[in-house]
Amino acid sequence: MTSLPPRVLFGAAYYHEYQPYERLKTDLDLMAKAKFSVIRVGESVWSTWEPENGRFELDWLRPVLDGAHERGISVVLGTPTYAVPPWLARQYPEIAAEDAAGHPAAWGGRQEVDITHPAFLFHAERVIRAIVARYASHPAVIGFQVDNEPGPRLPHNHGVFQRFVDDLRQRYGDVETLNREWGLVYWSHRLTTWADLWKPEGNAQPQYDLAWQAFQARRTTEFIAWQAGIVREYARPEQFVTTCLAYGYPGLEDDELTDALDVTAGNPYYDMQDSLTMPEPPREKLPQQWTAYGAWALHLSADRIYSSRQEPFLITETNAQAIGGPSDNRPAFDGQWRQAAWALVARGARMIEYWHWHTLHFGTETYWGGVLPHSGRPGRVYTELSRLGGEFERAGDLVAGLTPDTDIAMVYSAPSKWLMRKHPPLSAPDGGPDAGAYEGIFDPFYRGAFEAGRQVRILHARQLHDPSGERPGIAPEAAAERHPVLIAPGLYVADDGMLDWLAAYAEAGGHLVLGPRTGYGDHEARARHEVTPARLVKAAGVRYDEFSNLHADLPLRSTPGSPLTLGAGAVATRWVEGLAVDDADVLATYEHPHFGRWPAVTTRRHGAGRVTCVGTVPGRELARALAAWLAPAPCAGWRDLPDSVTVATGTAEDGRRVHVVHNWSWEPAIAQAPEDVDLTDALDGGAVPAGTPVRLGAWDVRVLATEPASLPSPASSTSPGEFR
Repeated sequence: MTSLPPRVLFGAAYYHEYQPYERLKTDLDLMAKAKFSVIRVGESVWSTWEPENGRFELDWLRPVLDGAHERGISVVLGTPTYAVPPWLARQYPEIAAEDAAGHPAAWGGRQEVDITHPAFLFHAERVIRAIVARYASHPAVIGFQVDNEPGPRLPHNHGVFQRFVDDLRQRYGDVETLNREWGLVYWSHRLTTWADLWKPEGNAQPQYDLAWQAFQARRTTEFIAWQAGIVREYARPEQFVTTCLAYGYPGLEDDELTDALDVTAGNPYYDMQDSLTMPEPPREKLPQQWTAYGAWALHLSADRIYSSRQEPFLITETNAQAIGGPSDNRPAFDGQWRQAAWALVARGARMIEYWHWHTLHFGTETYWGGVLPHSGRPGRVYTELSRLGGEFERAGDLVAGLTPDTDIAMVYSAPSKWLMRKHPPLSAPDGGPDAGAYEGIFDPFYRGAFEAGRQVRILHARQLHDPSGERPGIAPEAAAERHPVLIAPGLYVADDGMLDWLAAYAEAGGHLVLGPRTGYGDHEARARHEVTPARLVKAAGVRYDEFSNLHADLPLRSTPGSPLTLGAGAVATRWVEGLAVDDADVLATYEHPHFGRWPAVTTRRHGAGRVTCVGTVPGRELARALAAWLAPAPCAGWRDLPDSVTVATGTAEDGRRVHVVHNWSWEPAIAQAPEDVDLTDALDGGAVPAGTPVRLGAWDVRVLATEPASLPSPASSTSPGEFR
C-alpha cells in the first residue's frame, strides 16, 4: 500500500450522480474544509456507466476526479458489478440467482445475480475493463474496490449445482469415497453414480451442508480474485485492489477471499446512542447480524477485519448519521463519532470512510443518513466529523497503520460457523435452534476479555494450521511465544492436525483454553470416535461424553484455593459439558443438585504450558474473571480504570507506543496514566507525565503516545502479515 499517505485516510463515499442538482464544487470544498483526504466513487451505477448493452458513457465521472485531485483528495474507484442494470436482467433473465426452492430472485434490489453465470461474467468483464482502462491513469485514483459486500446469497441455480458436483468429484474421486466420508449409508442416501446426488434444497445431511457452504464461499473468493486480476492489468504498481466486506454474509470466507487482495476493507456498522454506554445497560433488542451493539462489539468488528490478513485495514463504510430504515433513527450523541473512529484506528484501521456524503432523496436508503442531511447544509454531523478530520491530520503518521496489542488470542473457524448455522448446538430464547450459535459461543469469551480490559487478537484456524498445505501456518512454538494465551471456543469442525497443533501449542508453553464444542467434530463435521475433547484428553486431563442445554443460568462458585476468583454474579449459560476429571485441577463448579457433579472450569499443566477447559458458555462475570486470570498483566499497563473507561494500545510504524483512552459515558472520568512511562497528547501536544491523572469528558477520547523507540513492543504483539 505504498500509495497511501502518511496519515489515516478520512472521507466518505460520494455519489455526485445521485445529487438532485449541481453542487460538485460546493461538495468538494466542504470536504476539503473538513480535512477529507479520500472519497469512494462509482461502484453502484452500472446502468449509468453502460445505459444500454454495449453503449458506454464514461466521461461523467471525470469532473469528480479532477475536482478531488485539485483539492488533494484521493479517490477509490469501484467496479459496479453488484448492481446489475435493468437491460441485462431483461435480456438475460437466466442470470437471476435462484433460492433453495428454485425461485429466481426478483429484480429491483441488488445482488440478485448468479455470479458464476457466463452471461453475467461476460458483461461484468466488459464494464470493468471499460471503467478501469478509462481511469486507472488518473492521478487522483489511489486504489480500486471490486464489487461490493460479496457473498450475500447462496445461489441454487442448475449451473451452480452442477459445478458443485464437479467440485465434489475432483475432491473425492468417486462416489464410494463420498459415501464413506459423508456417511451416506444413513437414511439410504448411498450414491451409485454422481447423478444420484440430490440438490441442496432438500438436504438434511450435515456433511453435505458443510461442503455446500464451503463451495459457495470458494465461488465468492474466485469471483473477487477474477475481478482483481482484471483490474491489475490496468492498475499502476502503487494502486491497491480491495473489496469491502460485510462479515456476516453467508457466502464469505474472509481469510480466503482476501488472499487475492492487497488490503482488507470492511464495513462495520454499530448501534449508537445508549448502546455504546459502559457499563452496558440492559436492553431487550437482540443483536442484528450486521450491526454491532455495544462498545465491545464495535471492537470485535475491528478485530475481525484485522484478522482477515493479520494486518492493518481500511474502513470503506461506517455510520455517518442514523443507519437502517425510516423507522430506525438513532444518530450518535456528541462525541460518539470520534470515539468509534478512534476505536477502529486503535485496532488497526488506516482509513475511515463514511457511508455516505449526502443523505439520499430517493431509493431504499433514503433514511440511511449521510454526513450532510437532506437539506445538503452542513450540520452537527459535519461539525463533529470536521473535528475528527483535523485530529487525524494532526496525528499524522503516528496512527496510520497501528499494530494493535494482544493480551489474549482467539481461534476463529468459519467452517464451524457454517455448520452451526443449520445444525446449532444452542437454542434460541423460544426454544428453537439458534442459527447464531457459533457467535453465541465465541462472543462471550471476547466480550469478557474486553470488559476485563484485555485486548484480543483473532486468528483464523487456517492461519495457524492449514489442512490443505497451501499455507505454511505458524509453528506452535512461535505461536506460544507471540500469543501466550489462546482461546479456542466452538472449534467443532477441525482436522486431526489442527487439534494436534493445539496440544503442541500448550506443550510449547502456551496457555490453551478449550471452550464448548471444541474437538467434537472432524473436518467433515462427523462426530469423532474418540473420547472428547478429541486428541486433547491427555493434555487437558478431562473428558466428557454427556452434555446438556440449559433453560436457565446456573450459579457458579470457585473451589477453595482456586486462582479463578468469581463474584456473586458468576453464572454458566446455555450449555454444560459433563467434564470428568482424570488429571486436572478444578477451578469452578456449578451450584446445582444435578449439574454440580461436574466441574465448570478445570486446568492442567501440559509440558511447558497449560490447558484450561471451560465446559459452559460463560456469563459476563465468569468471562471477565477468566480473562483477568489468563492475562494478569495487560499490555496497556493502565490500572484500576473506571468502569466506563477503556484503553487500547498499539505500536506505530516508527516504534512509538500509542494509547487510545475512551470514556464511554455521559459522566466525566479520570484514569491514572501508567507509572513507568511519560506520554504526550498526540492531538494537542500536552505532556502527560507517568502516573498523572488523565481527564476525560463525556463521550471523550484521548490519544497519547511515547517518544520514538522509548518502549519495545510487548512480546505478545504481532507484526503485520506474520502469518502470510
